Order: sequence, then structure tokens, then C-alpha cells
Amino acid sequence: MNTEISLRDYYEEFIEEIQMTEIVWGLQNADGWAVCESNDFDGQETIPFWSSEKRAKLLCVEEWQDYQPAPIAFDDFIDAWLHGMHEDGVLAGINWNSELVGPEIEPVMLIEDLLAEE
Repeated sequence: MNTEISLRDYYEEFIEEIQMTEIVWGLQNADGWAVCESNDFDGQETIPFWSSEKRAKLLCVEEWQDYQPAPIAFDDFIDAWLHGMHEDGVLAGINWNSELVGPEIEPVMLIEDLLAEE
């Protein structure tokens, strides 16, 4: 039960911080962006995103040690990233912790939440 609450907290923090800063963070290396298998859905790919550079940098270890946090502008994130991920059937991982645990959400749902008026 605590895990569900903390996952919800990760998600709500992400939404609030992105709406304030208008910057989303992903991990990028010379070959492209970090992508991994979903923790929750077999056969689904997930692209992780964070609401701060500091959070993203925590994941630049082990198999992702050659990645660096890279900013994505809010409008590009919604218009290019999330719409494209929806078309490709890829999930968005939100504010994952150092153990690669965090919410995984359909891109369309994330768009709705990001554009919702507070």
C-alpha cells in the first residue's frame, strides 16, 4: 500500500514541477535516449523522464553510466515526444528512483494531466 502512495507522489511531484519549470529531463548518450522494458507490463517499452536534472542524474550509473541528463522543452515533450510515444505504443516512466521504480503511464494520460488547469 505504501508503494502505491509513493508512486502517486512521484507522479504528482512530476506534474507540479514540470508545470512550473516547463522542462522535462531524459537520459541521453551518443546512441540516443534511455529506453528499457516496462516493470509492470510484459513486452512494453518505457522511456523514463524526470522533473529535475538532479533526479535524472541519480540514474546515470551501472548500465546507464554513459548517459547524461538532457532537457526537453515542455511543448516539444507534449507535441513530439508524447504524441509519438502514443503512436509507437511506448509508455512514459515518471520520476523513477535509483532502483528504476516509479509510475509507468500511457502518454495520452500524461498529456491530459500536464495540460489540466490547476
